[in-house]
Amino acid sequence: MNGASALDRVRIVLSRTSHPGNIGAAARAMKTMGLSRLWLVEPREHPSREAWARASGALDVLDRAQVVSTLEEALAGTVLSAAVTARRRELALPRLHAREAAAELLAWAAQGEVALVFGNETSGLTNEEVALCGMPVSIPANPEYSSLNLGAAVQLLCYELRMGALAPAAPVDPRPEPATHDEVEGFFAHLERASTQSGFHDPAHPKRLLPRLRRLFGRARLEKEEVSILRGLLTSFERKAD
Repeated sequence: MNGASALDRVRIVLSRTSHPGNIGAAARAMKTMGLSRLWLVEPREHPSREAWARASGALDVLDRAQVVSTLEEALAGTVLSAAVTARRRELALPRLHAREAAAELLAWAAQGEVALVFGNETSGLTNEEVALCGMPVSIPANPEYSSLNLGAAVQLLCYELRMGALAPAAPVDPRPEPATHDEVEGFFAHLERASTQSGFHDPAHPKRLLPRLRRLFGRARLEKEEVSILRGLLTSFERKAD
């Protein structure tokens, strides 16, 4: 797969954006780097004159933006998603710097669609949103002043994606078919249901069991066949319990 084709498989997802101008700025940042697939999760205002003004010549990206009500919808069908976050999260997977994350996303784009997720300008991504993504990403900014405008953050990540796409392609070993976001979430729902029915998980006193299991399986980057095996095991356990 060439670099342009890989970029065509990257979704830029903005979750709960407060200021419409930042949506326009993100569209402009994307187009300058050759990305075109913008997804908006519950934006406060869209469409907007301010977004059109800030988008400048990238109105085509803005006009084709997919607007959805949940992050799950924006990630449906992806094989890898990355959450851009400046904060360390308890029980989260290890964070990658932007350049490393861009290379990882492009490698997985050969297998299917991938997503790069940005949160609200004030509060960023929630812990729940980060947990839905398979890879936390940080921008290695000045630790004494790490505040970045949303449009600037999108520009930086899109630049790293473009540079990675333009680099000479290294030989890649064939990978087994990865599980999609939907399949992994289906497995987690099945796991929670089965562990609750067995008495191992107590919803009244959940502690940190489910987040720890998410982290465990998140590190594994589950394949489609592995999800089928795990769900088959859970189903057999459920039958034994019945």
